[in-house]
Amino acid sequence: MTNADVVIIGGGPGGYVAAIRAAQLGLNTVCVELDATLGGTCVNVGCIPSKALLESSHHYEFTAHDAQAHGIGVGQLSLDLATMLKRKDTVVQKNTQGIEFLFKKNKVTWAKGRGTLRANNVVDVAGADGTTTQYQAKHVIIATGSIPVELPFLNFDEERIVSNVGALKIPTVPEHLIVIGGGVIGLELGSVWRRLGAKVTVVELAPTILPGMDDDVTKECEKLFRKQGLDIRTATKVTGAKREGDSVQVTVERDGNPETLTASHVLVSVGRKPSLNGIDARALGLTLTERGFIAVDDQLRTNLPNVFAIGDCVPGPMLAHKAEEEGVIAAEVIAGQKAHMHYKSIPGVVYTWPEIAVVGLTESQVKASGREYRVGKFPFSANGRARTAGTTDGFVKFIADAKTDEMLGCHMVGPNVSELIAEVVLAFEYRGASEDIAITVHAHPTLSETVKEAALAALGRALHI
Repeated sequence: MTNADVVIIGGGPGGYVAAIRAAQLGLNTVCVELDATLGGTCVNVGCIPSKALLESSHHYEFTAHDAQAHGIGVGQLSLDLATMLKRKDTVVQKNTQGIEFLFKKNKVTWAKGRGTLRANNVVDVAGADGTTTQYQAKHVIIATGSIPVELPFLNFDEERIVSNVGALKIPTVPEHLIVIGGGVIGLELGSVWRRLGAKVTVVELAPTILPGMDDDVTKECEKLFRKQGLDIRTATKVTGAKREGDSVQVTVERDGNPETLTASHVLVSVGRKPSLNGIDARALGLTLTERGFIAVDDQLRTNLPNVFAIGDCVPGPMLAHKAEEEGVIAAEVIAGQKAHMHYKSIPGVVYTWPEIAVVGLTESQVKASGREYRVGKFPFSANGRARTAGTTDGFVKFIADAKTDEMLGCHMVGPNVSELIAEVVLAFEYRGASEDIAITVHAHPTLSETVKEAALAALGRALHI
């Protein structure tokens, strides 16, 4: 048995970042990962490959539909999907190799195999060669991530009925892709295949796409996505499905009216659930929430001595950057620092086009609290840089306390808002006021001026609208 200060079970964004931070703090660190590469879902079959395909498909659509407006003539346009998919794989490979390099640089031990947590913080690692290595850990961090939710009548075969994993490697453009679930994953991957020529139908049970987001965001995005060609069916329930050869029959129902849709492929993106692979919570006495997540405090401690948990297997938004921050906090607490985790300022991003970026409360949430508030809104159509780029859809919206001017929420739809949200998140960290952004000089002409103008609008003094 090998002794270690910290053993981390899982090498995704939370696990590998926790390992690096723990090693930086001088702890003898082991990270257990079953897959052949580090990075977990995010790097291998989630965030990174999907963004690679979103980028490539965006270039394709621009060339096909928008280049001419810029005076750029294009001859016969063709799609080499195999090359596009290969580029995606290369991007993933470079990221996973980068994590391996960071492990070597920081002297983190990568224990390759399936990790199982035993009593008294013993971790067994079963290797692919049949051997088992045991580690006696002073501290354990559980970072086992999450897995996609299956529908009982639509089990994944990753060929015609796919999760996010299969949707990233469809070898030919689907004739008709039905996306079940109008959330982040469904809209991003649905956008990829629509841009490349597929007919895409999005079926969402809730009254709107992107359930839980600000009403202005969902209304704007539904309008824009429909205009782009997505067939969006909200308030629609999937009641059954079956695969027949190379097609899938999906039965849906809205307002009591049934309909059968035929698709070449179906993407099921109805959510994710915590994965406790190698963690027998009942045998260990590990406390779980009602929804099956590992219960933790604000230092990511579980009820078991010196056992921490982070990422998608604990409550909170299932976001890679949230997992990374939790990994840092857990490592610092183990090292004796007085760190703690809070969730007020965690941004959320949807990488469609236009992009969507949010932080804080929605207007409905603020209204429900009874708090008096002001709203400031500024459209990209009034921004000079957006006009030069020809990307004028969307807006920036601020919600601020009517008495103190503290920023309560920010909601963006528009070009590159995944980058614009960062300054707002920083201001949230300091409980900043909309005036703090409004009086900050922003370079001209930039997209970031929309953020300044929306903050000014919250004060009733926008300049360019």
